[in-house]
Amino acid sequence: MKIRAGIEFWGQSDIGCLRKNNEDSFGYWEPKDDKSFERQGRLAIVADGMGGYEGGQEASRLAVDTLIEVYRNYQGDDPQQAMIDGLQAAHEAIRRYGNDHPELRGMGTTCTAIAIVYDGLYYVHVGDTRLYLIRDGQIYQVTRDHSYVGRLVEAGMLSREEAEKHPQRNILTAAVGTAPELMMDSPGRPEPLRPEDVLVICTDGLWGQVHDPEILSAVEKHKDLEDASHELIELARERGGPDNITVNILRVC
Repeated sequence: MKIRAGIEFWGQSDIGCLRKNNEDSFGYWEPKDDKSFERQGRLAIVADGMGGYEGGQEASRLAVDTLIEVYRNYQGDDPQQAMIDGLQAAHEAIRRYGNDHPELRGMGTTCTAIAIVYDGLYYVHVGDTRLYLIRDGQIYQVTRDHSYVGRLVEAGMLSREEAEKHPQRNILTAAVGTAPELMMDSPGRPEPLRPEDVLVICTDGLWGQVHDPEILSAVEKHKDLEDASHELIELARERGGPDNITVNILRVC
């Protein structure tokens, strides 16, 4: 994959230690021509499917493929709206697929997608796949978890440390393709990015086993993003790797 100057990117997915299949999907896209690139920038997506072997795989694949297709064909000048439209289309595509295949009804996926246009970060988010920003030696969780435990943390009823060990931490309150209405997070304005900022998009197979300071340490230790990714995935596997593990890392140059 050829990536234009201005950003470094590495994406990787691992089946983990206990699963027989990988229900995660990820994608990266940027236009080939300069004019479109100025308008659309770069798009990166991570999705974590649910609904059994075929259902989860198909849901995450549909989310990534549909969002990229809609974003690629969007003719306007608003990257945020392009991603909103793409995620809505993915939601409808997954629901149609589930209705056409009754054995897969209930299939769905998390999805976190970012677009970087000039120095602006845009994103859409559903579920508990996380987007982190690493800046000036600190790591920040940009997205919030759409989960039962995430609600308890937001309400001040659980600490983040308690949430990490809560037995119901994997119960989602929103997903793409499940309920009739799609509930997504979408910021009103882009986040300005700076040189050396690092963005990490990862499924709960990673952040559920690897703590935020360890994600920060791996990214800061390795100049090569591939090496950072390998270290993070190996850490998750060493701690049991109970789920599929997917990470996208992007560094602004």
